[in-house]
Amino acid sequence: MFLDQATFTRVIASTPLVSIDLVVINAKGQALLGRRLNRPAKDYWFVPGGRILKNEAIADAFKRLTQDELGQSVTIDQAILLGLFDHFYDDYVFGNEFTTHYVAIAFILRLECELESLPLDVQHRGYQWFDMLQLRANEKVHKHTKWYFENYTTDLVEKD
Repeated sequence: MFLDQATFTRVIASTPLVSIDLVVINAKGQALLGRRLNRPAKDYWFVPGGRILKNEAIADAFKRLTQDELGQSVTIDQAILLGLFDHFYDDYVFGNEFTTHYVAIAFILRLECELESLPLDVQHRGYQWFDMLQLRANEKVHKHTKWYFENYTTDLVEKD
């Protein structure tokens, strides 16, 4: 259930939001990032994802978010849980009167995506594949995204 702006503002001001972040890795070992259109993290490169809605199971949210963010529906059993992360921001989607706290559930997903086919104009103004070592040094990649690549190695993130 999506909330109206006034209700959602009260929620953001009062409690953490729970979200799913999609750490998408292609066969070349590159990570997919989108340039954010909205606060928080506006204008930064960030992994795709979004919040879990009230009364929405995690598996259902995962399927919805992969469709909305990647243009293809993927099930949660195709992903590997990376972990839970606290994301703290000094602003929120509608302004800077409140801070935002997300509890992000990050999943690694091995997937090929054509950049031209990814959804634009809702959350992201563009997408790019990033080399994982280079994204950690890029000042326009948000620190919360960089965390996903700092101390993690697996067969999923190594090149084929």
